[in-house]
Amino acid sequence: MKTIFSISTIFIVLTAATAQKTEVVGASPWGPNDEIGALNMMTDASRANILKRVSNGQTFDLSVDYFVGMPSFHSLGDPAYQYWLTHTPRGTVVDNPNGLGKAMNEKVSYTGDAISMYTHMGTHIDALNHFGLNGKIWNGYSADEHLGDKGWKKTGAETIPPIIARGVLIDVAAYKGVEVLSNNYRVSSADLKGALAKQNVQLYPGDVVLIRTGQAQHYHDAHHYLHEYPGINLDAVRWLVEEQKAMLLGADNLSFEAFPPERADNWVPVHTYLLAEKGVMFIEQMYLEELAKEKVYEFAFLAASLKLRGASGSPMRPVAMRVK
Repeated sequence: MKTIFSISTIFIVLTAATAQKTEVVGASPWGPNDEIGALNMMTDASRANILKRVSNGQTFDLSVDYFVGMPSFHSLGDPAYQYWLTHTPRGTVVDNPNGLGKAMNEKVSYTGDAISMYTHMGTHIDALNHFGLNGKIWNGYSADEHLGDKGWKKTGAETIPPIIARGVLIDVAAYKGVEVLSNNYRVSSADLKGALAKQNVQLYPGDVVLIRTGQAQHYHDAHHYLHEYPGINLDAVRWLVEEQKAMLLGADNLSFEAFPPERADNWVPVHTYLLAEKGVMFIEQMYLEELAKEKVYEFAFLAASLKLRGASGSPMRPVAMRVK
């Protein structure tokens, strides 16, 4: 199974619709011009406080690599990752594109390359315009008024600031005693609470919370990585956002939530709850295996994304540093 769910599955779920909580785009408590939602919780003081706690400088790379054939959300027709060489050492000698001649080009080797990709590939952050409800996105911005031919005029990826905050790893796979959570497993708030208790770690408002399912172990096998992967459920994200006041979330699977959708009237209910209703961004396709192996559950989290104007997401290179 290469798709995350089939059209027939969606139809069956949607036709089973029952009365549920009304989903409404959120109005930002940070004002009518807000474009970054919960990231407003980050301040100069909070950034400085976590950096002061950095201990021995040990750093963990939380991102995956990009390569031709990498896992890709292709179910809706989005393009795969492509890489090609634009200049090679021998080709430069033969073509002489710089006009400097054979002797110069044999002396100075020149390699150049290019890529093409969907913005939601590899380790990336979802911007607040990625999903909305009833024609509007976070803070009431509308597609009719704020979406042009060259992207969104509001909440684009270029608005996302560099992120420096306290990070917490919740290793749900380890808590459940498995290497990888089972197919389509839905991580609940009970799982999160149990894992935190086992790790002896407490959450605080403004944290970056990263959830390990173990799925990243299959990242270099695209078929396995994409096949019925586990993810988080609505109960869990509500607990993280409404009770624990998490600022940013992340996970090591393809698209954060599990499929098929748990709501009968929404095919991506976790996405719309976080992005459209609560203004909470999240990072997908992270690599959390080294953190888990070292049992580093609390750390300084540092990350920045490409400032892609108007885009709905952007590649990100997050790192974690040990704290004392």
